[in-house]
Amino acid sequence: MKRSYFLFPFVAILLWAGNVVVSKLSAHTIDPSAITFYRLVLAVALMSLFTLVPAWRNRAAIVPQLPKLAVLGFLAMALFQSLSYEAAKTTTATNMSIITALVPLMTMVASTLLLGEAPTGGMVGGGALSLVGVVYLITQGNPAQLLANGAHIGDLLMIFAALAYALYGVLLKRWHVGLPSWQSTYLQAIFALLFMLPMLLRLPASEALPTRASLPLILYAGVLASVVLPFLWMRGVEHLGPNRCALFMNVLPIATAVIAIAMLGETLHLYHLLGGGTALVGVIVAQRFRRPVQEPMEALE
Repeated sequence: MKRSYFLFPFVAILLWAGNVVVSKLSAHTIDPSAITFYRLVLAVALMSLFTLVPAWRNRAAIVPQLPKLAVLGFLAMALFQSLSYEAAKTTTATNMSIITALVPLMTMVASTLLLGEAPTGGMVGGGALSLVGVVYLITQGNPAQLLANGAHIGDLLMIFAALAYALYGVLLKRWHVGLPSWQSTYLQAIFALLFMLPMLLRLPASEALPTRASLPLILYAGVLASVVLPFLWMRGVEHLGPNRCALFMNVLPIATAVIAIAMLGETLHLYHLLGGGTALVGVIVAQRFRRPVQEPMEALE
């Protein structure tokens, strides 16, 4: 295995960290529905250059999978992205990245509940650690605040976004759509675009149209985050396998914090280190200790 293969997921995560910062920059620049829509327009247009013809030739295999692709596109490219942009209005880029890094753990838990996979010791212990860490993080080091005042809406929205992406991962595994990766991504993006169109049309013209300030953000999200990032991640999975690539998700909060401090002037607090660190240790524990604690449950029909 060439060491250079590790650059694929590493650079992909750096682009993802940049996209988190772009989400924060867009918070007061463009409506969440608008930036989600325009990034999808750009991504679909670019992917059409090399995916439209192969997808058309493969239409006999694609048509039976269209309902599943619609659900997957809604979860990953419409709901997750829209919630992330909305969350950016009231939480920090650092918090967003830490919560996003919990997706692999959330996917394991969802797989246990929905696919009947046996829970592992790492998942149980790591899940408990991550829960403690996230509570400490979103309450800024004062868990009693959760009972008194609740959590910030941005952090809650980001948790729901992460749950949507975890459900996407479970359904992707369960359904086995059996299409080439680019064709699957392309069709999901088209469906997500269709879902976002009514959300865009509800906006007044002054909020629905891109501005000079929002165009660079749309370009980053539509090209680097929606096309280049998936390409690098797919190549990483191809050469390293999904488990090794999943470990790179733990780099996301670190990379995002560095960029956010440099570009947004965010401050790294002790609760970020303690809460976020504990949450990430929980994810690592879940990924490393995979021995089942009981026999697999029968999967839900």
